[in-house]
Amino acid sequence: MHTLTGKGPKMTAAAARSRPYLHAVGVFLLVRLSGLVMLAILAGNRDRALFDVLKSWDGDWYLAIAENGYDNVPARFVDAAGQHTPTTPLAFFPLYPMLIRVVAPITGSDTVAAALLVSLIAGCAAAAGIFRIARIVDPRPKTGLLLVALWAGSPMAITLSMAYTEALFTALAVWALVAVLEREWILAGLYTAIAGLARPSASVLVGTVALAAMLTVFREGRNWAAAACAVMCPIGLFAWWGYVANETGSLTGWFDIQRAGWFSYFDGGAQTLKFVGEVLGSGNSLMETVTVLAVLAAVVLAVLIIRDRIPWPLSLYGGGTVLMVVVSAGISYSKARFLIPAFPLLIPVAQGLANRKSHTMYAATAAFVLFGGWFSAYSLTGWTLAI
Repeated sequence: MHTLTGKGPKMTAAAARSRPYLHAVGVFLLVRLSGLVMLAILAGNRDRALFDVLKSWDGDWYLAIAENGYDNVPARFVDAAGQHTPTTPLAFFPLYPMLIRVVAPITGSDTVAAALLVSLIAGCAAAAGIFRIARIVDPRPKTGLLLVALWAGSPMAITLSMAYTEALFTALAVWALVAVLEREWILAGLYTAIAGLARPSASVLVGTVALAAMLTVFREGRNWAAAACAVMCPIGLFAWWGYVANETGSLTGWFDIQRAGWFSYFDGGAQTLKFVGEVLGSGNSLMETVTVLAVLAAVVLAVLIIRDRIPWPLSLYGGGTVLMVVVSAGISYSKARFLIPAFPLLIPVAQGLANRKSHTMYAATAAFVLFGGWFSAYSLTGWTLAI
């Protein structure tokens, strides 16, 4: 009967198409589980509860905003300068706490569980999107699976499993870039606009997607979908910056809050260069040394993705993210975390591993994942301002 109706073959074909993406999600979950196990062990050694660690620092802020709104965040929440003002919470973008509130009824109003569930779902969506992009660049399924494993196991990728925005933003960025590469302009604009409500690094995504859309309009003429995409891209980011400007009475309100409260501002890379020089000159701290090596590796990989001629929107997004990390002052330990959404940087690594013999490929990937998981756990349990 299935043969007569045609449902059987169609269902089989659909299942076959979805299977590789399920494998990618499975790889993501396996890698993240290994990282959580390491974190649980190290947290237990320091008498810290796992869920307390998973909502540390920014996570506590997002939960407080989700529970109380921006106007009623308790005074005990202070910025890096030890201050709390009526505008301090506005440094945090609204999408993640909004989703926590939406999901909270499912978890019995447990906002911590809701936040982690949002990150889990977003991480799975990001993994599927990263696999999709890898297939566009390199049709071999193993390249895509390797890319997912490397991204999910990179240093400080533990934030993908925390009450943080890395998983959510990466998912939106990935699917926006998939839409660009597949010329689905309305979807690209929509994903980018929503990403602008997640975190400030969306500015790189906005620039990349808008540029791709505008070039398409210039080359093809009346491509109304691409033109609409270019207009849609900055809406979310500009809307939040505009809202904060209205609340603070300053056009640069959000940037002022960041500079005064978290010492974050554009300095052309002066602080990064100073940090790199001091750390490499002393070598006294493992945390600092690995952070510096991660930044230097990101710079090298940014050059490689340009040289290897992967689709330029991926190169621009990856390289632009690295540039933003390098030229921004702030808490230097956070730089490894800020690089997590720059997944295109790992494409040359995944392709290189895919070209190796199986035992070398598996061993190298496992070593990278285990180190990344250990470093994440060590950082969260051993450093006051790790992320």
